[in-house]
Amino acid sequence: MTRIRRGDVILVLFPNSDLRSAKRRPALIVQRNNLDNRLSQTIVAMISSNLARRGHPSRVFVALDSPGGKATGLRLDSVIMTDNLATVFDSEIDLKMGNFPEMQVVDVALKHTLELA
Repeated sequence: MTRIRRGDVILVLFPNSDLRSAKRRPALIVQRNNLDNRLSQTIVAMISSNLARRGHPSRVFVALDSPGGKATGLRLDSVIMTDNLATVFDSEIDLKMGNFPEMQVVDVALKHTLELA
């Protein structure tokens, strides 16, 4: 697999909230590059094509007709949900779909989610 970096959009086995089941879905890597924690795990934010989920400060709308949307490799307008984070095993990452170049917007959403200054 290609080396993954913060801002990459990946296809991954993402755990459901019951932590007993999972679904292959796109996700955004939000973990810093070179975290060097010696774990084969990566922190990601779920990406959903359910547009009813947009409009919350913890979520970022991705329109496919925007320059940033085109770079993601997503097939549908989507919502990056920084209020739905997971730590996934690197071995469960199937492929890199693209990259979301507007990480400053994601950082604002993450700050809201995590109540960071």
